[in-house]
Amino acid sequence: MCGIIGIVGRKDVHVNQLIYDGLTVLQHRGQDAAGIMTEVDGQFRLRKSNGLVSDIFYTRHMQRLQGHVGIGHVRYPTAGSSSRAEAQPFYVNSPYGLSLAHNGNLTNAAELKTLLTDRHHRHMNTSSDSELLLNMLAVELDQRSTNMSIDGQPHLDIETVFGAVKGVHEAVTGSYACVSMLSGYGLLAFRDPHGIRPMVFGKRAIGEDTEWMVASESVAITALGFEVVRDVAPGEAIFISNSGHMFARQCADPVEAAPCIFEYVYFARPDSVIDGISVYNARLSQGKKLAERILEDWPDHDIDAVIPVPDSGRIAALQMAETLQVNYREGFVKNRYVGRTFIMPGQALREKSVRRKLNAIEHEFSGKNILLVDDSIVRGTTSAQIIEMARDVGAAKVYFASAAPPVRHPNVYGIDMPAVTEFIANGKSIEEINEIIGSDRLFYQSLDDLIQATKIGDSAPERFDTSCFSGEYVTGDIDEAYLERLFTSRNDAAKHESSEDDEVIDMHNDGS
Repeated sequence: MCGIIGIVGRKDVHVNQLIYDGLTVLQHRGQDAAGIMTEVDGQFRLRKSNGLVSDIFYTRHMQRLQGHVGIGHVRYPTAGSSSRAEAQPFYVNSPYGLSLAHNGNLTNAAELKTLLTDRHHRHMNTSSDSELLLNMLAVELDQRSTNMSIDGQPHLDIETVFGAVKGVHEAVTGSYACVSMLSGYGLLAFRDPHGIRPMVFGKRAIGEDTEWMVASESVAITALGFEVVRDVAPGEAIFISNSGHMFARQCADPVEAAPCIFEYVYFARPDSVIDGISVYNARLSQGKKLAERILEDWPDHDIDAVIPVPDSGRIAALQMAETLQVNYREGFVKNRYVGRTFIMPGQALREKSVRRKLNAIEHEFSGKNILLVDDSIVRGTTSAQIIEMARDVGAAKVYFASAAPPVRHPNVYGIDMPAVTEFIANGKSIEEINEIIGSDRLFYQSLDDLIQATKIGDSAPERFDTSCFSGEYVTGDIDEAYLERLFTSRNDAAKHESSEDDEVIDMHNDGS
């Protein structure tokens, strides 16, 4: 899971600060690495490294990141290396000078690598599938590039650009939302035919000029003072020339859109609107639906208060308390300077971090029957620790509710979920899970209820990618052999091994 931004501003007005500010808004989508690339005087300027946005960019870097066109990326690695070499954006020198930032995961990466190296003689410098995607785009552009200049001067042939994207769609499977710069021409953004990963674009008028912006979430666009135009449609490409002219075209054969439902459960900011659905309203609806099921199964419940697991469980918990007609209380104080346990390699490290991250307010638990609400349960590590904390401060009974169904299958489209054997729900019933995490009663949202709760608004998609709950993969190319390879790369042992091999050659990176 990553966050991407692309901006075409006014001539002679640098967009570096806008991109920086936008990346901070999208920081929740990736905390491993960040990067910004701009173009000025026909040259790309790049700064990228591991860490948070605020840790990477200093005045000396921003002064070099000049230009009125640029792209940015925050990274959340799914598998493999976390080295600086795999921070984005990536670029290649041919054709034109081409850069790319990518959110998602390619499911035919092995086949693409063979194609690119054996047939097209392209060199891969990392294990990132984003670099493969960049090179596929380069190949498709190069094969169609005869009309991109007149008398040696850059000439925008939009048919060439959109034809290249169509070629990428035909060759690549998986999830991808991308922003790319073509040196001398402008900004290209495109989204996979299923629309698994989100992308939205907006604009703002300043005098007679129009500035354009593309981002993973609408909140980045509105926070920077732009007006949301719409989502980039699945399979669609958007091209914005250096002069500020916008072109759009559907570049993929029709398929059923299937945005990732986990965006609405956990990843996206609640103040975003994705594919016509307010994330905030979706989480309210998910909480209401789950509470209604609890009332059906347990009308004479003895719950005294609903307490969320901060922060992603908060909105669902608010609505659950109202529907159950019990008190809503804040029972945990979060230390916001501790990183995500979700992506930490190693069970012991995750357990230690949970205790550092949350502290219980004793008064809200002592002698009460508490319903704890979280967005989902993956490994169960956090859930078990939090239940134990609630008991330690005097809770009489501790019930637990997950706003999402049991996670039983790997996510192959860009979410760093663990190996399937590390899922607490793997091969276990709800009763068994309840015993393992130590709750007095456990409630899961059903998949049908989750879909119905999320499908709100007149423009909501008919289908979602629910693969981590259902095991049904919308791209249709996932088999047991692929899942086995994924298991090998995602288990804790593999991640520990890769984290120890972080020596890189940091090429073409402005400043240190």
